[in-house]
Amino acid sequence: MHEHVLTHTNSKSNHSLSVSIAKTKSEIKAAQALRYRVFAEEMGAKLSTKEPGLDQDLFDKYCDHLIAQDNLTGEVIGTYRILPPHKARKVGSYYSDTEFDLTRLQHIRSQLVELGRTCVHPDYRTGSTIALLWSGLTQYMVKNNYQYMMGCASVSLNDGGHTAASLYRKIAKKAMAPVEWRVFPRCPLPISALDEKIEIETPALIKGYLRAGALVCGEPAWDPDFNTADFLMLLPTQNINNRYAKHFAR
Repeated sequence: MHEHVLTHTNSKSNHSLSVSIAKTKSEIKAAQALRYRVFAEEMGAKLSTKEPGLDQDLFDKYCDHLIAQDNLTGEVIGTYRILPPHKARKVGSYYSDTEFDLTRLQHIRSQLVELGRTCVHPDYRTGSTIALLWSGLTQYMVKNNYQYMMGCASVSLNDGGHTAASLYRKIAKKAMAPVEWRVFPRCPLPISALDEKIEIETPALIKGYLRAGALVCGEPAWDPDFNTADFLMLLPTQNINNRYAKHFAR
């Protein structure tokens, strides 16, 4: 993907945004700094990192880093971390393997791209920013001819987990994966002990997955380090409906 070929005007900031794969160490560090701001400072995640103010782990050097930037300031305002299948084999696993038993996805691993560490700067959390990031993801998948995207979509547990439980019941009714793609959390969120009937708005990042045609592969896992409920989402690229395929492929 050529650098900065996809652009969009963000209605909130009135700034032009662009999306690309990070090409330099400084761009990757800017993405890691955004991740630290969102996950550690905003969400209170317990991160172990070698460099202060950066979210780094052993998967980073094997990943491609999709970044959205504000063209006026050059600031990285959104990111997806992308782990392609041949790099997952080198590192020995996907990040999602640490949270879920992925046995039933074994037959598609050679075509399975993992998305992770997804975040957007609080000033840019609009549908247009998410759409721009998804346009970059779609171009990446098409360019490399990968057939499946997988990622953990996280929901804060600051309310004790009731929002996450209600969200699971809401999206499971409409977008549950078939049994042959079902995964099992290693540390399950105790949904049966939580309030599942709260009326909630689906978070923008999860809404982006669902609009593109993704399926939730089972009950969420509890991530104690990030204090989140993580939903394993799977998107066969053929599921992207015509309306969104045309939008993302611009």
